[in-house]
Amino acid sequence: MSAGSDELLGRRLRAARETAFAGREEELAVFTTALYGGGSSVLYVHGPGGMGKTALLRRFAREAEAAGRPVSMVDGRMPVVREADAVLLVDNVERVRDWEEWLREWYLPRVPMGALVVIAGRNPPDLRWRADPGWAGALEVLPLRGLRPGDARALLDSSGVPAEAREPLLAFAGGHPLALLLGAAVAVKDGGRWTPHQDVVAALLDQLVGEVPSAAHRHALEICAHAHTTTEDLLRATLPQDAGTLFRWLRRLPFVRSGPLGLFPLDVVREVLEADLRWRDPQGYAAMHDRIHAHLADRVRTVSDADVPGAVAALLYLHRDRREPADGRFREEPLREEDVGTLLRVAAGTEGAAFWAERRPEAFRLYRRAETGEPVAFTAWLRLSEPDEEELAADPVVAMAWAHARATTPLRAGEHVAISRTWALPPYRGNSPVMDLIRCRAIGDCLRSERLAWSYLENAERYGMRAVSDDAHTLFAHDWRAVPARAWLEGRNQRPAVAALEVLSQAEFAEAVRQALRQLPRKDALAGSPLTRTRLIAERGGQNPATALGDLLRQAIDDLGEDPRSAKLHRALSVTFLRGTPTQELAAERLGLPLTTYRRHLTAGIERVRAGLWHRELYGT
Repeated sequence: MSAGSDELLGRRLRAARETAFAGREEELAVFTTALYGGGSSVLYVHGPGGMGKTALLRRFAREAEAAGRPVSMVDGRMPVVREADAVLLVDNVERVRDWEEWLREWYLPRVPMGALVVIAGRNPPDLRWRADPGWAGALEVLPLRGLRPGDARALLDSSGVPAEAREPLLAFAGGHPLALLLGAAVAVKDGGRWTPHQDVVAALLDQLVGEVPSAAHRHALEICAHAHTTTEDLLRATLPQDAGTLFRWLRRLPFVRSGPLGLFPLDVVREVLEADLRWRDPQGYAAMHDRIHAHLADRVRTVSDADVPGAVAALLYLHRDRREPADGRFREEPLREEDVGTLLRVAAGTEGAAFWAERRPEAFRLYRRAETGEPVAFTAWLRLSEPDEEELAADPVVAMAWAHARATTPLRAGEHVAISRTWALPPYRGNSPVMDLIRCRAIGDCLRSERLAWSYLENAERYGMRAVSDDAHTLFAHDWRAVPARAWLEGRNQRPAVAALEVLSQAEFAEAVRQALRQLPRKDALAGSPLTRTRLIAERGGQNPATALGDLLRQAIDDLGEDPRSAKLHRALSVTFLRGTPTQELAAERLGLPLTTYRRHLTAGIERVRAGLWHRELYGT
């Protein structure tokens, strides 16, 4: 190849790289300031693989050359710097063995004053740099993040990506330059169609993640990618290996961030790990999902009240509800007396706020912007056990909820309805982070409630609940007796729809028990009993409903025999229903009892069985 053609190729490569360069205004501004003597002598750029460190150093080199400074750009090597105006750009510094202490204590202190050194690597410098007073004014650290949305679009435009492929590619890459460029190449080749092809996924895994120490480390990384955030507690619940060791390894990875709720990877790392595992091991992916889901569902029920929104957000994230309401922008607190005036101003022109603030102040929560403390929304979680005329007149939303509950499946003894009322400033109504936080609180209250019959929530259309409307209001209703919390979560967990349970009144239940006892010798007849579709049987899980009902009735009769005080009742039930005696007269004769005495024992026995089963229907096991 002639020198001329080599020169031409070099110019073409540089031109293409210049065209593909987007964003990084802040980093360029810091470099320019340092270049002209107004900043630090050493700049330290760090970011995970593919984040654009090398492209940024090339741009730095162009800027330094334009300023007339001698430039050296090296890869993992440290040449001697002699000129006072030299600019040294060092890429992949982690390739230098034991580099950090050597750089800090030996190499950089020997660089002439006036020279500018830029170091780039995957990991940030350790805290000893910042703890050293000597380096306080001489070192500036530049963490390299993903491109801003506008810069990412500009990069795709420069690559010729068709319009229809841009949004899915932007959603996948999350501003990561290498992912954007690899995806752009696929989109251009495929004529505008873009999905994360396995060649792109494999290339990004190599660049972003690389080799991991063991299968356990790989599993920990996959859990971190699948969960909203990862804690040592989550790893301990889902992996048999040493959770502490794996957590410490995760938190040191350059593409894993730390937040108030735990660890989380870069968006693009999350996407490629998820895509790779779903493609490579679908059964393993499903098993991991189920383990994480079970742990997080249990956590919703056991965390402190203050932690409920975050726990619900983490659980719903697994259901592909990828909003992040627990991001720290808003905080939740109880309503105080001095906040009532603000509530009334926020709720001006709407019903119910003043009435409930006076009647149930303990039901309220206030939501503030974390940065400013500005109150932006209020909610009231109203637990009501029976209609009250004053409440119905004061709040048409509560009246509508009660009308619906009474017209469908009314409350039974000891049950209650819960109605979530929300008042917010106009900019925060509808779909907003604070409303997502409020919805997470409401869902958490539903999942944690005992004896909850109906819940009525505002703005909960995406949770598979029934819309109840009038001319002015829409609520989303759910009967937690018909579809209990576990079944509702299974439905949200991408499982087949669960059949709704029967919600029987006490009288209907009693009659169903009497009928089922008469049908006990005939398994086929029990299959038609409404009891087979109640919570009573659903909690036994996995068993044929008719078989489960028969077993439950026999066990209830046998349990009476364990109590000497119920021995007479047990004998009457056993002879009549377990032995299949055809008539009451024959049953009385077999027991050696007058017919009236036998009937009294039988009636009392049936009532004891009914009462025990009704208690289990209402309260569970």
